[in-house]
Amino acid sequence: MKAEEKGADVFGFASHLLTDWAFQGRSTQQPPPGDWRTWLMMGGRGSGKTRAGAEWVHAMACRGGRHSDLRIALVAETLGDAREVMVDGVSGICRIARRMVPEFESSRRRLVWPNGAMAQIFSSEDPESLRGPQFHYAWCDELAKWKYAQETYDMLQFGLRLGEDPRQLVTTTPRPVPLLKRLMADPATRLVVMKTAENHANLAPGFLAALTERYGGTRLGRQELDGEVMEDRDDALWRRDQLERLVIRLPGSLARIVVAVDPPAGSGAASCCGIVVAGLEEGGRAVVLADCSVEGHSPAGWARAVVAAARRFGADRVVAEINQGGDMVTSVLASVEPTLPVATVRATRGKFLRAEPVAALYEQGRVVHAGRFPALEDQMCDNRTSGKHTGKTSGYVLH
Repeated sequence: MKAEEKGADVFGFASHLLTDWAFQGRSTQQPPPGDWRTWLMMGGRGSGKTRAGAEWVHAMACRGGRHSDLRIALVAETLGDAREVMVDGVSGICRIARRMVPEFESSRRRLVWPNGAMAQIFSSEDPESLRGPQFHYAWCDELAKWKYAQETYDMLQFGLRLGEDPRQLVTTTPRPVPLLKRLMADPATRLVVMKTAENHANLAPGFLAALTERYGGTRLGRQELDGEVMEDRDDALWRRDQLERLVIRLPGSLARIVVAVDPPAGSGAASCCGIVVAGLEEGGRAVVLADCSVEGHSPAGWARAVVAAARRFGADRVVAEINQGGDMVTSVLASVEPTLPVATVRATRGKFLRAEPVAALYEQGRVVHAGRFPALEDQMCDNRTSGKHTGKTSGYVLH
């Protein structure tokens, strides 16, 4: 063999290694060996979960050779998340494909590979859409945030029935939701935990240092950076298994709908304006319809979010707490929508004293949730019977 031919072979082999995921990815991002039904990958923000999921799905699709009838389910919190993260995102399937690049048919909500393999996208907001299709493999992203988690997961399991060895990959930032805890305990699950720090080479300079300085050692940091499942506090006013039992899909006829607003104490990226929509059924049961809270917005920005929530749900009234901002709150809302019906309240007791009677209503089944609201649930489950509270109650105006 001539020297130049040898050089070309060496160059080609090196190029292959630089683009081969088995060489490029970390060991925790590779499929686990052995017999398993579920590969559960829990990781912190930016730990490489999405890239691992996209690489696994693409490898499965390409494995079928020239002609493939492989069918894959891609399930996310919303259809928008499925497209923007799993398909078209920076680490999505279409971005990481180096050969046999699939085509995304948006009108049919599916990816089609040149060899015929196909992946359909689904949303946790519509579990019934999984009734009927069948699959060889599935990728479930951010399962801990799914709106109708258990129902969507159950429908998927009935459809995961093709081939000799149906499997699924679950990638998620952990939350102590009952479904995730059941998966962790399942003998057919292979659990992998990844820390954000493990992927430091692919993160923006200063990102990890800034977040570690701010959240390192805290419960939120251990969950969002270290991929740990933080159990509910023993002295919490609410528990996630309780909230799961109170999730409904279709509320009854609503006699009234209200948007509750808890304005931020200040401004900046860390400021949160709590915006929660709730309705009252004819029979007197309250239903939490949505958590529309926003962070880091200017007064005009969060006011627009309030108005959008009121319009979306046809709210009868906006109830705003004015402990922070006083008359400024109503003035800002009026500047965005002068005809917005606004009532104001001034809290005279602490958050715990206001939260305690509401927690009792939950125990009696007199308040339910129209879906899962992860950020709101995190705040609720951090309210303690000791009276201590860490974090804002995501706009839950407990009067």
